[in-house]
Formats: sequence, structure tokens, C-alpha cells
Amino acid sequence: MTQVDFYTQVDDKLLFACQITAKAVAKRLPVLIYASDAAQAGAIDRLLWTTPTTSFIPHCAPTHRLAKETPVIIAHAPQDNFLHHDILVNLQNEWPPFFSRFERLIEIVSQDEADKAAGRARWKFYKDRGYQLQNHDMSRR
Repeated sequence: MTQVDFYTQVDDKLLFACQITAKAVAKRLPVLIYASDAAQAGAIDRLLWTTPTTSFIPHCAPTHRLAKETPVIIAHAPQDNFLHHDILVNLQNEWPPFFSRFERLIEIVSQDEADKAAGRARWKFYKDRGYQLQNHDMSRR
């Protein structure tokens, strides 16, 4: 069953997504970042060129010719095959319809009230389906 981790009270969702992705890549774990739209996918793409500041995290779109060899895929629409099923970082307001294919799902919730409400709805969705949830309150770090 998919491990579901919520990171709440995050100051900057995109920056945090890049930081957590960098940690996963350092452990040689492939990551799919599921952006809310093309603009957000572009913003994540730009951030991954500079976050962390000391290295570059290889990334591309799922349709890129090097996607099979690239540790980080950035998508904003569901696909039939995302090439791996290790870590999914969800940045959408809804739960990804394909999340259960992944070993680990990371949900990032900012301090914005609308984002918190969407996060609570996702929490309830996963909990109602029997997933064990972990919450990591980032305001305490």
C-alpha cells in the first residue's frame, strides 16, 4: 500500500518540492512531480536548475526522449505510464487518480487557507480509503 506523507505549514510549496526531490535523488530514488498546470511545471523546471544551489537535478517531461534515464519527471496531466512508480510529489489541489501505483506519495500543503482546505480534503480522501497517513508540520522546524 502507498505510503502517504503530508508536509504541512510549508512556506513555499515549489521550493519545498525541489528540496524534497533533491533528497530523494540523492538516495537514487526516481521522482514524479505532478504539477497543477503547465505554468507550475515550468516554474518547477526553472527551480530545479538552481535548487539546491550546489548541484543540478536532472529532470524532464514524461514525453522527452531521455525520460527513461532521467531521475525526475515533471508532469501536469495523467499518463498511461510514468516510467516508474517510486515517489510521487503531488502539487495539485486534488488527489492524483493514479497515486496508488506509487510506493510513496508526498503531499505538500502551504499556509494559504485555500490550500489548507484542499489538503484537508485530500487527507480525508486517503484516510477514508484506509491509507496510513503521516503529517510533518514544517512550522516546527
